[in-house]
Amino acid sequence: MPANSLRRITGTNRLARKLAVLGAGAAVLALPVMGATSASAADSTTATTTAALTAANGYSNNLDGWIRQSLDIMAEKGIPGTYNGIYRNIMRESSGNQFAINNWDINAVNGTPSKGLLQVIQPTFDAYHVEGTSWDLYDPVANITAACNYAADRYGSMDNVYSAY
Repeated sequence: MPANSLRRITGTNRLARKLAVLGAGAAVLALPVMGATSASAADSTTATTTAALTAANGYSNNLDGWIRQSLDIMAEKGIPGTYNGIYRNIMRESSGNQFAINNWDINAVNGTPSKGLLQVIQPTFDAYHVEGTSWDLYDPVANITAACNYAADRYGSMDNVYSAY
């Protein structure tokens, strides 16, 4: 193994150890740095589809790219929202984990757990799905755009959401 590779692997291991101390939120944010695509082993088809679409459209296949792609789609459809408003809500809802699922709240008890970056339940996702995005609730771009469409209808914009919605 070349020295460069060994140094890169050692640096990644050092980063992983530091992130373990900082907690899950920091680890999820650093996944692209470490070469990972998600924090769980949920549907790999979604991750592959998202990666192919984001790369084909020139967006990074990470949280930043997903938000930017969503903002472009939202602008085309007239859905309000800003990068900061979306990012703030994603960090509160899922810490940036596209496969996050809430199995403990009242929605989960009723059989429809909140899922994805912005913790959307399936009926809300279906009702506020944005044309041109995936119908997969775990698809990050589809999840963000549907959630922002819902927030726009309910609160005027995702920027106006500061707690569970």
